[in-house]
Amino acid sequence: MSEASGSWRTLFGYVRPYRGLLALGGALTLISSLTGLAMPLLAKTVVDAFGAQRPLTGPLLALTVTVLVGGALVGALGRYVLERMGEGIVYSARVRLVDRMLRLRVSEVDRLRPGDLLARVTSDTTLLRVVFTSGLVESISAAFMLAGALVMMAVLDGFLLLVTLAVLVLVGGLVGLLMPRIKNASEQAQASVGEMGAVLDRVLQAFRTVKSSGAEGREITAVAAAARRARDRGVAVAWWTSLAGTASWGAAQLTFVAVLGVGGARVASGALTVSSLVAFLLYLFYLVAPIAQLIQGATHVQGGLAAAARIRQIESLPGEEPADGFSGRVDAAPAGVTFEGVVFRYGDDRPAVHRDVSFTAPAGGMTALVGPSGAGKSTVFALLERFYERQAGRIAVDGRDIGHWPLAELRAAIGYVEQDAPVLDGTLRENLLLAAPHAREADLRRALRLTRLEDLVTRLPAGLDSMVGHRGVMLSGGERQRVAIARALLRRPRLLLLDEATSQLDAVNELLLREVIAEVAAETTVLVIAHRLSTVAGADLIVVMEDGRVRATGTHAGLLHGDALYRELATTQLLTRPA
Repeated sequence: MSEASGSWRTLFGYVRPYRGLLALGGALTLISSLTGLAMPLLAKTVVDAFGAQRPLTGPLLALTVTVLVGGALVGALGRYVLERMGEGIVYSARVRLVDRMLRLRVSEVDRLRPGDLLARVTSDTTLLRVVFTSGLVESISAAFMLAGALVMMAVLDGFLLLVTLAVLVLVGGLVGLLMPRIKNASEQAQASVGEMGAVLDRVLQAFRTVKSSGAEGREITAVAAAARRARDRGVAVAWWTSLAGTASWGAAQLTFVAVLGVGGARVASGALTVSSLVAFLLYLFYLVAPIAQLIQGATHVQGGLAAAARIRQIESLPGEEPADGFSGRVDAAPAGVTFEGVVFRYGDDRPAVHRDVSFTAPAGGMTALVGPSGAGKSTVFALLERFYERQAGRIAVDGRDIGHWPLAELRAAIGYVEQDAPVLDGTLRENLLLAAPHAREADLRRALRLTRLEDLVTRLPAGLDSMVGHRGVMLSGGERQRVAIARALLRRPRLLLLDEATSQLDAVNELLLREVIAEVAAETTVLVIAHRLSTVAGADLIVVMEDGRVRATGTHAGLLHGDALYRELATTQLLTRPA
């Protein structure tokens, strides 16, 4: 399928549910346009009446007023129907696009930029409305009006019609040459808007770092440069569009001069009446609006096709099976984890992160993953959640290869606390219930007690219904971490993954949380990544990783005596002394 045909399929895929409104709006707009075709004939009748010195009759005046008012009312109703349809199309496109984005594989989202994705949902989808309200429908209506006017002009004087068509064909060919350039310029303009959004999002995501680094000026310059590129590409669209508009305006002027000259000569020769020339010239003026609408509609369609192409890029990316809304029963028993010869890299051109990872974490209790930065510890969690797919080897949960688990069931059995413990904008309650929206109040209170968040709830002005701000800015780092842990615990997982769960806690809260982990480990399987040896010293099993491989496994005491790297890590961190 070519890119152009794919873009058209995308466009009509969005309008298909609204085809009834599209037909109604188009019909009303067409009726309004056709009433305009009656006006020159009415004018001809008025001129003939004055020429014959006949008085204007009431019925004629009533008919004229009815045509004028009726056409305006029908046109307004048609415009409303089309605008309503356009808003529906934008809504459907945004919901469908967001649904697709959130179901993309993590590996695909890693290659995209949030600001550009936001531009696709906002500005690109808005262009779809313009395509159908001011693009296709008005263009079809204008084409009918143009055809009707040409028919009436042929009835009035065929020779003058030939003069008119000669000019229109010349200008139409010129506009046709401009359309591909308008489409290319529109695609580049939309892409540049996405680039600007991505640059701005980069700054806002690290707002405090930018300010503390005194880098505001440099970042403003970077955003301004992106905005300048967007402006330049927008100017290119305006240039080609204005050329098309100038061509239509020039066609109208040239045609008017030609018709006036030739028509005047025909009136002088008696081949044409004055009233017919007046009616012909009025039809000629009526051609200006349809031609302008056709050219404008064509430019809008080109912009819409560019937007549809960008939307289609997201829709064509590989997604994963829906992993939300799992309604089945999750076995409450702790689940063991097995890695056998796992090989993984984040891209074909990237070095392997896991080269031959093999270990078994028994069901129940706590297994700790330790090792230097870059050893592949966090990747273990990403593979367990199936954010990425391994290239080789076997990963099993509860003795069952994770590739054979339905994704929804697998993730329902796992609680995951990320290293940066993200908190979403909203209330504290909404954040806690994110993974378990139907949790009972008793379960919520238990999670708060386990993670020592009860004092926080008491201090907040609205308790659990207090807003936590963008990215949880109203909470401390330790509080955000405990909120993330409470959120995972509310899911009552069979397997709990904790990535640096105590990194932002003080000594007192770390001790309390270690007690929580020990309590949870009695009910489920806990896998924890930590650089603080105090967090993992009591683990039932410690897995030492280095350079994408498992170097050693054992207990704290055994590894202190039996593995040099573990002993070095313990000594370097000054958390214990080698025995």
